[in-house]
Amino acid sequence: MGQLHRLISQVGREQAKALQTDPDQRSLVDIAAAVLEEERQDLGITYSGFALTALPHRRLPDDQPWERRGHRIRLLIEPGRLPVRGGGFKLYGVPYGSRARMILLYLQTRALQTDSREVELGRSMHDWLDRMGLSVGGQTYRDIREQASRIAACNLTFAWEDANSLGFEKDSIVKGGIHFSSEHNSPQGTLWEDRVLLSEAFFRELKAHPVPIWEPALRHIQNNSTSIDIYIWLAYRLHSLNKSTTITWPAVFEQFGAGYARLRDFRKRFIEALQLALAVYPEARVDVEDHGLLLHPSPPPIPERKMSQLMR
Repeated sequence: MGQLHRLISQVGREQAKALQTDPDQRSLVDIAAAVLEEERQDLGITYSGFALTALPHRRLPDDQPWERRGHRIRLLIEPGRLPVRGGGFKLYGVPYGSRARMILLYLQTRALQTDSREVELGRSMHDWLDRMGLSVGGQTYRDIREQASRIAACNLTFAWEDANSLGFEKDSIVKGGIHFSSEHNSPQGTLWEDRVLLSEAFFRELKAHPVPIWEPALRHIQNNSTSIDIYIWLAYRLHSLNKSTTITWPAVFEQFGAGYARLRDFRKRFIEALQLALAVYPEARVDVEDHGLLLHPSPPPIPERKMSQLMR
């Protein structure tokens, strides 16, 4: 259990808050306490490739591709086009931000839970978004609709490289979809009747390399895309470690520092996002040091024995 969670367990939420002089730390106490009080054990699933690389945090020009490098892996996301009713195709830029990450989580989780490449964006997605604290209406609806279209349109290339070889997998996330015309005036009718078909290659890799995460944890950080990325990365790395491992700040910067010109500017913001990710991952053991992050072997966010139960 992390130091903050241990303090809350010993003295309670209010006393732990009273001991903090920084308002941001008091906010972290509230989040950490809420996580400790969670009773749900809902399982989420993401592909391991997204634990080592990530989507952009902010919107790019619609015709601009996105490339990120992780540990021995590279990700290239290229914009794509979708058909428009009445003729023609519309260009969509690469998906970005926290909403895109949450939609991807839903698509991947539902695909594995149902063991099917076809995923409905119907009532089940509505209920899931509501459970994750994303009430779909107004601007939130438009954001989700836009990011879903970007995910459907984009093309991915994952490249793996070591000392002796270079391999790659090039495909889309979504292979096809069906969109029904809404019979209602409400625009929400169009979202809830969609269904998409994940590409065969993406579905195969997802089944071969899943990373289990705890859905309630993501609900508490669903507006912070950097914290989402860090949480997923820690969920992937920590439980597979055999010994404590240092990740240098330049290596952390290479993976997470998109949008920052200088390491020192990135480091401050990263530590803030890391604290939020650790607040929702009580089992994680991570030390912030002058030369980098010291990662210690830690239990996964959801015990492995529960993963097989929740996947049934």
